[in-house]
Amino acid sequence: MSDVTLASVTRAEWIKFRTVRSTIMGYVVTFALTLGLGALITTAIRGHWQTMDPLSKLAFDPVSTSLGGTLFAQFAVGVIGILFITSEYASGSIRTTLAATPRRVQVVAAKLLVLVSVTVVVAEVVVFATFLMGQRIFSGVVPTASLSSGSVFRSVALGGIYLTLLAVLGFGLGLILRQQSAAISVFTSLLLIVPIVIFVLPQSWQTSISRYEPSALGHAMMSVTPPLDMFGAWTATLLLIVYVAIVLVIGVALLLRRDA
Repeated sequence: MSDVTLASVTRAEWIKFRTVRSTIMGYVVTFALTLGLGALITTAIRGHWQTMDPLSKLAFDPVSTSLGGTLFAQFAVGVIGILFITSEYASGSIRTTLAATPRRVQVVAAKLLVLVSVTVVVAEVVVFATFLMGQRIFSGVVPTASLSSGSVFRSVALGGIYLTLLAVLGFGLGLILRQQSAAISVFTSLLLIVPIVIFVLPQSWQTSISRYEPSALGHAMMSVTPPLDMFGAWTATLLLIVYVAIVLVIGVALLLRRDA
């Protein structure tokens, strides 16, 4: 067992990751949703810009608007993270993995290295491409933003970090629940159902609670100037990292205590 190192385990996990068809399809869907919906949203805004009211124009954010497709792509990256761990439980191959690598924390670390490394590259490429496409569509009609501005660059870059953190969140939920359907249901509920439930609460409660939602944190991360009822970009990023870290710690603790 002395030959089992983090590097060797990571190489093995990389082979698993890149040879699974669902992984490739997940990233294709991420690209398609982010770019495709980004194009639809920015084109629609360009077409209706002249008829928009002055207050909407004054509050308009060309960065977060052009990255609107990420709010749908977040489901794709979450599923990628979930399947990376739950597929092994479904097939029973997790027993072989843990037998070959008795140090279970090492397995989790290797999987996270692969998942984060690939996802952050893919996510950053697609958000920057979507942003540039959106500004090109806006050009000449709608106010645009430039990456030469530090706050604009930060917002776009954090869009990629947001998607990466959601992939890790999905992985953590998969580690806890071990079943694909259960993990996907919980992940979807956190991003989609919880905001709907909060929406029916009294207005004073909505204002206090909604800013803590993962999707609201993502919106704050991708906004040049977040609305007053939201956290600042860096605070939102830190809160989302805390959420993800808590889920991962619980997942690792359960992995160490439970049988494969």
